[in-house]
Amino acid sequence: MASQDPQGQINKIFQDYLPGSPDLPSQSKPIEPTKAWKHVQPPHSLPPGLEYLSQLDQIIIHQQVELLEVILGTETCSKYEIKNHLGQRIYFAMEENGCFDRNFCSPIRSFTIRITDNTGREVITVNRPLRCNSCWFPCYMQELEVQSPPGTIVGYVVQNWDPLLPKFTILNESKEDVLKIIGPYATCSCFGDVDFEVKTLNEMSTIGKISKYWSGFVNNVFTNAANFGIQVPVDLDVKIKAIMIGACFLIVSTQNQREKPSQAR
Repeated sequence: MASQDPQGQINKIFQDYLPGSPDLPSQSKPIEPTKAWKHVQPPHSLPPGLEYLSQLDQIIIHQQVELLEVILGTETCSKYEIKNHLGQRIYFAMEENGCFDRNFCSPIRSFTIRITDNTGREVITVNRPLRCNSCWFPCYMQELEVQSPPGTIVGYVVQNWDPLLPKFTILNESKEDVLKIIGPYATCSCFGDVDFEVKTLNEMSTIGKISKYWSGFVNNVFTNAANFGIQVPVDLDVKIKAIMIGACFLIVSTQNQREKPSQAR
């Protein structure tokens, strides 16, 4: 009776902590150099429609296959289902842009992606202007803006110049650097997943990742549809989680175009 399971006490501490509470109990606070990306907002201050994100540490983005695109080989407006780790749809996303942009400017095209919840309410808007995607133009590389609710900017995703690796920076609404995203040298998902690591600003610690899941030989050859996954700490600020979804769409668009020539052959 005198001995108690210390592991049980630790589990009890974390059972009492719910996503969205102001902070962890004092006896379980982790020691970290910065908490810029771990700011947990109380439920009443969350952007409307993002409350459920506070409970998630894994988000799956599934691009829907368009029959017209498969038959004719033309680009259509992309549609996505955003799901939790159980495969339940939590959001639906649809890309808006012109036919010219889709078919002639595909890797660098401008677009607006409107993300709605299951009631049809728009909760996130992702805006991407027409910009360069080449190391030869380091002053005009990709940038993406995320709003939640629509009209209120919560952050940005900015591509960083690098001669070898795909690199991006997550910025908050004040354009202050928050996190880094670093991809591998080879980003073609031939027979395997491709991971983009989410790192702290000093690039010393990895806190999550964005993964492109290999969807099989037939799907890769005949379609551009992709499955992406986002893994982040559950107590990550929901605004940063929303920006991570935007970052995933930026990676989706560039990855699909890079693999398209190999599919055509």
